Amino acid sequence: MKHALVIGGTGMLTNVSVWLSVNGYHASVIGRYPEKMQRLLEQNPAQMTPVLVDYTNTKELAEQLHRIQKKNGPIHLVVAWIHSTGQNVIPCLTESLSNSQPWKLFHLNGSSSNLHEIKAKTAVPIHVHYHQILLGFKIESDMSRWLTNEEISDGVIKAIREEKSEHIIGTIAPWEKRP
Repeated sequence: MKHALVIGGTGMLTNVSVWLSVNGYHASVIGRYPEKMQRLLEQNPAQMTPVLVDYTNTKELAEQLHRIQKKNGPIHLVVAWIHSTGQNVIPCLTESLSNSQPWKLFHLNGSSSNLHEIKAKTAVPIHVHYHQILLGFKIESDMSRWLTNEEISDGVIKAIREEKSEHIIGTIAPWEKRP
């Protein structure tokens, strides 16, 4: 069985965590809140490993990454929703995950993010297949709104299936219509 890591997998990425766990992956899920983690684990606990850690604490994150790889094997796929306070998370991932095999990183970014700038600043080794996902918004009846958790999860699952280097969920244009 392949091993996936979902950073932020108890909130808007809950459905991604569940989808991975029922589609051939053991999903290790990083979250900060025990109550949210418990709700997630009730959906498919046999194929999930909870990882209660604040990912901005990279020392503790690295220890947890070592622990889950020892328990569940090397990580093949990472879905990462990382806030701006976590600028050291991707370097921690690339240092902590196995260098002997390729793995995929699906990096989620907020709607105002500049993907080209982020990619230029994100140093990943050659064995890491780096994919960016941009979260946009929806326009309905000339009104705009932010994406729902379900729309975000559906878009992330589509991005994983398609494996394009860049994927936009919703729309980012016209920018002046954003909520």
